[in-house]
Amino acid sequence: MNNQLTMGIVVGSRGFFPAHLAKSGREEMIAALDRAGMKTVVLGPEDTKHGAVQTRDDAKKCAALFAANRDKLDGIVVTLPNFGEERAVVDALRLSGLNLPVLIQATPDSAGRMTIRDRRDSFCGKMSACNNLKQYGIPYSLTTLHTEAPDSEQFRKDALWFGAVCRVVKGLRSMRIGAIGARPAAFNTVRYSEKILEANGISVETVDLSEILGRIQRMKDDDPAAKAKLAAIKEYVATEGVPAAALLKMAKLGAVIDRWKIETDVTVTAVQCWTAIEDYFGVVPCTVMSMMSNDLAPSACEVDVCGSVAMYALALASQTPSALLDWNNNYGDNPDKAVCFHCSNLPKHFFESVRMDYQEIIAGTVGKDNTFGTCVGRVKAAPMTYARFSTDETTGKVRGYVGEGRFTDDPLDTFGGAGVVEIPRMQTLLRYICENGFEHHVAANLAQVAGPVHEATTKYLGWEVYSHA
Repeated sequence: MNNQLTMGIVVGSRGFFPAHLAKSGREEMIAALDRAGMKTVVLGPEDTKHGAVQTRDDAKKCAALFAANRDKLDGIVVTLPNFGEERAVVDALRLSGLNLPVLIQATPDSAGRMTIRDRRDSFCGKMSACNNLKQYGIPYSLTTLHTEAPDSEQFRKDALWFGAVCRVVKGLRSMRIGAIGARPAAFNTVRYSEKILEANGISVETVDLSEILGRIQRMKDDDPAAKAKLAAIKEYVATEGVPAAALLKMAKLGAVIDRWKIETDVTVTAVQCWTAIEDYFGVVPCTVMSMMSNDLAPSACEVDVCGSVAMYALALASQTPSALLDWNNNYGDNPDKAVCFHCSNLPKHFFESVRMDYQEIIAGTVGKDNTFGTCVGRVKAAPMTYARFSTDETTGKVRGYVGEGRFTDDPLDTFGGAGVVEIPRMQTLLRYICENGFEHHVAANLAQVAGPVHEATTKYLGWEVYSHA
C-alpha cells in the first residue's frame, strides 16, 4: 500500500502559443510531482516538440508510452502550461486504452507578462479540455483553484489529494476479501451481494470457520509460525493477566489466518467473531484482527464484508489503519456527539493506551475464560473520517456515505474500545443512515480523507455515495 505512485503526464500545448511555455511547463510538472513523492512517465523532447502533445501523431506517441507502462501507472496528470490542444489531449487518453483517474491542471498567467511572448491562456484552455473530456466520456478531477502553478503549495496539496484518489481507485478495483466463517445468525444487517461486489472488481474468498479451526488443531504448539505470532502478540499489546493457554490459541489462530491469506491472495478479511469461536475454541479473535488492521490489512467484525471495503478505502486514502465501529450511544444531550464502540478489535493506532482483556458482553453467555483477546482502551482525540458502503440489491449498485469529524477527549467510563465522536449536523447524518437503511457499523480512520474517498468512489467507480460535508 505504501508503494510510490507513478503518474503519466500529458503536456498540452497549442502550436501558435509560446512554445517555451510548454518546455518549462513540462519540467515544472515533473519537478512538482517529484516533490510530492511521485514517479513520472512523460514524453521527452526527443519524442515530440518539447515533449508536449499538440498533434494527432503526438497523441499516438503519448498513448503508446502510457500503454507500454500500464502496469506502472496509477493516474494521469494533464498539465496546460498554455491553452493546449484539447483534441490531442483527449485523443492521448482515449488511445491509451487506460481507465485511470485524470487530474487537470492549468498554469496561471502573470499580470505583468501578458504580451504575445508570454501569455498562456491556460485559464481558458482548461475549459476546452474539460469540455472535450466530457464529450469523450472520460472522467476527470480538478484542482482546488482553476489555475495553479506547479511549484505552488496548493498544487502540492492537490497532487497528494489526487494520489489518494488513485490509491483508492486502484485498490478497490482489485480488492480481494477473505470471509472467514458465516455471518452471525442474528446479524441480518451485514448481508451483502457477492455478485454486485464482483461486478465492481471486488472478489470474496470464503472459508468455513471449521476449516480454520481444523488447521489450528493440526498445528503443534512449537510450530515456528505459532511461536513467531505469539511473540508478535506480546510485543503488540500488554497481556498481563491473560492465561498462557489463551495466548497460544490466539497465536495459532493468527498463524493459520496469515497462511490462508497468502494461499488465497486476499488482503482484507471479515471474520465470524462470535459466538462459535468462543464456544468451540475458547478465545475471541479481536487481537489477531486488530494486528491485521494495524498493518493496513483491515479486518472487519461479524463477517461485515462491506464494512471491510469501507475500512480499506479509508486506509488506502490515508495510508494509516482503519477501524470498524458501532454507532453505539448518544453522548449526553449534545446532538452532534455520539459514542462509537466495539468490543474491540480496533487497531493499536487508535488508542491512547491499550491492553488485552476479556469480552465482557459475550462472557455472560460463554464464560469469561472463553473470551480473552479483546483490545481495550480509549480512542485518542484526533480528526477522523468515517465511511460506510453497502450493496443495494434493488438497484444492483454499491451505495454509501462518507464524512469527517473528530474524536474528542470528553470523559467516558465504559468497557471495550470506545471514543466520543463529534460530527457537524450529526442528526442529519443519523436521519440519512436510518432513512436509507444503512448498517449500524461504520469504518473510521484517524485522518481527514473524505474528499478523495468520495471522488474515487463516485467519479471513477460509479458508486452512489453521499458526502456529509
